[in-house]
Amino acid sequence: MIRPILRVIACAGAALACAGLWLAPALAGDAPAPSARWAAEIMDILMWNREPVGGPFALTDQAGHARTDKEFRGKLMLVYFGFTYCPDVCPTDLQAIGLALDKLGPDGDQVQPIFITVDPERDTAAHLAEYVPMFHPRLIGLTGSGEAIRKVADAYKVYYARVPLKDAGDYTVDHTAYIYLMDRDGNYLGFFPPGTSADRMVEIIRPRLAEPAR
Repeated sequence: MIRPILRVIACAGAALACAGLWLAPALAGDAPAPSARWAAEIMDILMWNREPVGGPFALTDQAGHARTDKEFRGKLMLVYFGFTYCPDVCPTDLQAIGLALDKLGPDGDQVQPIFITVDPERDTAAHLAEYVPMFHPRLIGLTGSGEAIRKVADAYKVYYARVPLKDAGDYTVDHTAYIYLMDRDGNYLGFFPPGTSADRMVEIIRPRLAEPAR
Protein backbone atom coordinates (compact mmCIF):
# COMPACT_ATOMS: atom_id res chain seq x y z
CA MET A 1 0.00 0.00 0.00
CA ILE A 2 1.35 3.40 -0.91
CA ARG A 3 2.33 5.48 2.09
CA PRO A 4 0.04 8.42 2.97
CA ILE A 5 2.79 10.98 2.49
CA LEU A 6 3.24 9.79 -1.08
CA ARG A 7 -0.41 10.38 -1.79
CA VAL A 8 0.19 13.96 -0.70
CA ILE A 9 2.97 14.28 -3.26
CA ALA A 10 0.86 12.76 -5.99
CA CYS A 11 -2.22 14.83 -5.22
CA ALA A 12 -0.51 18.13 -4.49
CA GLY A 13 -1.96 19.36 -7.76
CA ALA A 14 -4.60 16.68 -8.17
CA ALA A 15 -7.30 19.05 -9.35
CA LEU A 16 -5.11 19.73 -12.35
CA ALA A 17 -2.77 16.78 -12.77
CA CYS A 18 -5.40 14.11 -12.27
CA ALA A 19 -7.53 15.63 -15.02
CA GLY A 20 -5.09 14.22 -17.58
CA LEU A 21 -1.49 14.24 -18.74
CA TRP A 22 0.42 17.47 -18.57
CA LEU A 23 2.15 18.18 -21.82
CA ALA A 24 4.71 20.67 -23.07
CA PRO A 25 2.70 22.96 -25.38
CA ALA A 26 3.49 22.98 -29.07
CA LEU A 27 5.55 25.89 -30.31
CA ALA A 28 2.99 26.54 -33.00
CA GLY A 29 -0.43 25.16 -33.79
CA ASP A 30 -2.39 22.65 -31.79
CA ALA A 31 -0.56 19.39 -31.16
CA PRO A 32 -2.58 16.24 -30.47
CA ALA A 33 -2.64 15.09 -26.85
CA PRO A 34 -2.23 11.45 -25.81
CA SER A 35 -5.38 9.47 -25.31
CA ALA A 36 -7.39 9.36 -22.13
CA ARG A 37 -6.20 5.78 -21.78
CA TRP A 38 -2.60 6.96 -21.41
CA ALA A 39 -3.64 9.55 -18.88
CA ALA A 40 -5.56 7.08 -16.75
CA GLU A 41 -2.94 4.34 -16.92
CA ILE A 42 0.02 6.54 -16.04
CA MET A 43 -1.78 8.30 -13.22
CA ASP A 44 -2.90 4.96 -11.80
CA ILE A 45 0.65 3.59 -11.86
CA LEU A 46 2.25 6.66 -10.31
CA MET A 47 -0.32 7.14 -7.57
CA TRP A 48 -0.88 3.53 -6.52
CA ASN A 49 2.35 1.73 -7.44
CA ARG A 50 0.55 -0.61 -9.82
CA GLU A 51 3.89 -1.24 -11.55
CA PRO A 52 7.54 -0.52 -10.69
CA VAL A 53 8.61 3.05 -11.45
CA GLY A 54 12.22 3.94 -12.18
CA GLY A 55 15.22 1.81 -12.94
CA PRO A 56 18.82 1.78 -14.10
CA PHE A 57 20.11 4.11 -16.77
CA ALA A 58 23.37 4.64 -18.65
CA LEU A 59 23.38 8.03 -20.37
CA THR A 60 25.72 10.93 -21.17
CA ASP A 61 25.86 14.17 -19.19
CA GLN A 62 26.34 17.73 -20.43
CA ALA A 63 30.12 17.40 -20.16
CA GLY A 64 30.12 14.31 -22.37
CA HIS A 65 30.77 11.93 -19.48
CA ALA A 66 29.04 8.57 -19.14
CA ARG A 67 26.74 8.55 -16.11
CA THR A 68 24.68 5.79 -14.49
CA ASP A 69 22.04 5.77 -11.79
CA LYS A 70 24.40 3.93 -9.43
CA GLU A 71 26.54 7.06 -9.07
CA PHE A 72 23.77 8.77 -7.13
CA ARG A 73 23.18 6.14 -4.47
CA GLY A 74 23.12 7.70 -1.01
CA LYS A 75 21.27 10.78 -2.30
CA LEU A 76 17.65 11.48 -3.02
CA MET A 77 17.04 12.12 -6.71
CA LEU A 78 14.65 14.53 -8.37
CA VAL A 79 14.27 13.20 -11.90
CA TYR A 80 12.59 15.29 -14.59
CA PHE A 81 11.98 14.43 -18.24
CA GLY A 82 11.65 17.25 -20.75
CA PHE A 83 13.40 19.00 -23.61
CA THR A 84 15.30 22.24 -24.01
CA TYR A 85 13.02 23.66 -26.70
CA CYS A 86 10.02 23.35 -24.37
CA PRO A 87 8.59 26.89 -24.19
CA ASP A 88 7.20 27.10 -20.66
CA VAL A 89 6.35 23.92 -18.70
CA CYS A 90 9.91 22.55 -18.51
CA PRO A 91 11.61 25.85 -17.62
CA THR A 92 9.00 26.57 -14.95
CA ASP A 93 9.45 23.19 -13.27
CA LEU A 94 13.23 23.26 -13.53
CA GLN A 95 13.26 26.69 -11.90
CA ALA A 96 11.13 25.32 -9.06
CA ILE A 97 13.53 22.42 -8.59
CA GLY A 98 16.51 24.78 -8.43
CA LEU A 99 14.75 27.06 -5.97
CA ALA A 100 13.79 24.09 -3.77
CA LEU A 101 17.44 23.02 -3.58
CA ASP A 102 18.45 26.52 -2.56
CA LYS A 103 15.73 26.63 0.09
CA LEU A 104 17.02 23.37 1.55
CA GLY A 105 20.35 25.09 2.23
CA PRO A 106 23.26 22.73 3.00
CA ASP A 107 20.79 19.82 3.11
CA GLY A 108 20.22 20.36 -0.59
CA ASP A 109 23.57 18.67 -1.24
CA GLN A 110 21.84 15.40 -0.34
CA VAL A 111 19.47 15.78 -3.29
CA GLN A 112 20.61 15.24 -6.87
CA PRO A 113 18.51 16.97 -9.55
CA ILE A 114 18.54 15.23 -12.94
CA PHE A 115 17.09 16.43 -16.25
CA ILE A 116 16.67 13.70 -18.89
CA THR A 117 15.89 14.89 -22.39
CA VAL A 118 13.14 13.32 -24.46
CA ASP A 119 14.55 15.04 -27.54
CA PRO A 120 18.06 13.55 -27.91
CA GLU A 121 18.26 14.53 -31.58
CA ARG A 122 18.50 18.22 -30.69
CA ASP A 123 19.55 17.99 -27.05
CA THR A 124 23.16 17.01 -27.47
CA ALA A 125 25.61 17.15 -24.57
CA ALA A 126 26.93 20.48 -25.86
CA HIS A 127 23.44 21.96 -26.01
CA LEU A 128 22.60 20.70 -22.52
CA ALA A 129 25.82 22.30 -21.27
CA GLU A 130 24.39 25.70 -22.22
CA TYR A 131 20.91 24.95 -20.89
CA VAL A 132 21.07 23.25 -17.49
CA PRO A 133 23.30 25.82 -15.68
CA MET A 134 20.51 28.36 -16.10
CA PHE A 135 18.45 26.49 -13.50
CA HIS A 136 20.96 25.25 -10.92
CA PRO A 137 24.72 24.63 -10.84
CA ARG A 138 24.20 21.06 -9.63
CA LEU A 139 21.55 20.13 -12.19
CA ILE A 140 22.79 17.27 -14.35
CA GLY A 141 21.47 17.05 -17.90
CA LEU A 142 21.43 13.62 -19.53
CA THR A 143 21.10 12.58 -23.15
CA GLY A 144 21.81 9.47 -25.18
CA SER A 145 20.67 7.44 -28.13
CA GLY A 146 16.99 7.34 -28.98
CA GLU A 147 16.90 3.74 -27.80
CA ALA A 148 18.55 4.55 -24.46
CA ILE A 149 16.18 7.46 -23.82
CA ARG A 150 13.15 5.34 -24.67
CA LYS A 151 14.32 2.63 -22.28
CA VAL A 152 14.67 4.92 -19.28
CA ALA A 153 11.46 6.80 -20.14
CA ASP A 154 9.57 3.51 -20.24
CA ALA A 155 11.04 2.56 -16.86
CA TYR A 156 9.75 5.83 -15.35
CA LYS A 157 6.39 5.48 -17.14
CA VAL A 158 7.00 8.66 -19.14
CA TYR A 159 4.93 9.35 -22.24
CA TYR A 160 6.54 11.35 -25.03
CA ALA A 161 5.96 11.68 -28.75
CA ARG A 162 7.42 13.81 -31.51
CA VAL A 163 4.82 16.06 -33.13
CA PRO A 164 5.51 17.73 -36.51
CA LEU A 165 4.79 21.44 -36.77
CA LYS A 166 3.61 23.43 -39.75
CA ASP A 167 7.11 24.61 -40.62
CA ALA A 168 8.76 21.99 -42.78
CA GLY A 169 11.11 19.81 -40.78
CA ASP A 170 10.28 21.44 -37.42
CA TYR A 171 8.69 19.61 -34.53
CA THR A 172 7.87 19.73 -30.85
CA VAL A 173 7.63 16.95 -28.28
CA ASP A 174 4.53 16.15 -26.29
CA HIS A 175 5.44 14.62 -22.95
CA THR A 176 4.32 13.99 -19.43
CA ALA A 177 5.96 16.43 -17.03
CA TYR A 178 6.11 14.89 -13.58
CA ILE A 179 9.00 15.36 -11.16
CA TYR A 180 9.96 11.97 -9.73
CA LEU A 181 11.27 11.71 -6.18
CA MET A 182 13.55 8.71 -5.69
CA ASP A 183 15.05 7.53 -2.41
CA ARG A 184 18.73 7.01 -1.57
CA ASP A 185 18.62 3.52 -3.08
CA GLY A 186 17.02 4.67 -6.30
CA ASN A 187 13.52 3.50 -5.37
CA TYR A 188 10.40 5.44 -6.29
CA LEU A 189 8.84 7.50 -3.50
CA GLY A 190 6.29 9.59 -5.40
CA PHE A 191 5.92 12.47 -7.81
CA PHE A 192 5.28 16.18 -7.92
CA PRO A 193 2.80 17.37 -10.56
CA PRO A 194 3.79 20.15 -12.96
CA GLY A 195 3.56 23.56 -11.36
CA THR A 196 4.40 22.32 -7.85
CA SER A 197 5.98 25.15 -5.88
CA ALA A 198 9.48 25.03 -4.45
CA ASP A 199 8.04 25.40 -0.94
CA ARG A 200 5.85 22.33 -1.44
CA MET A 201 8.82 20.31 -2.66
CA VAL A 202 10.84 21.33 0.37
CA GLU A 203 7.97 20.39 2.67
CA ILE A 204 7.95 16.85 1.28
CA ILE A 205 11.70 16.38 0.76
CA ARG A 206 13.05 17.64 4.09
CA PRO A 207 11.63 14.79 6.24
CA ARG A 208 13.04 12.29 3.76
CA LEU A 209 16.56 13.59 4.31
CA ALA A 210 16.54 12.13 7.81
CA GLU A 211 15.88 8.63 6.45
CA PRO A 212 19.02 6.50 5.89
CA ALA A 213 19.57 4.29 2.86
CA ARG A 214 18.27 0.76 3.32
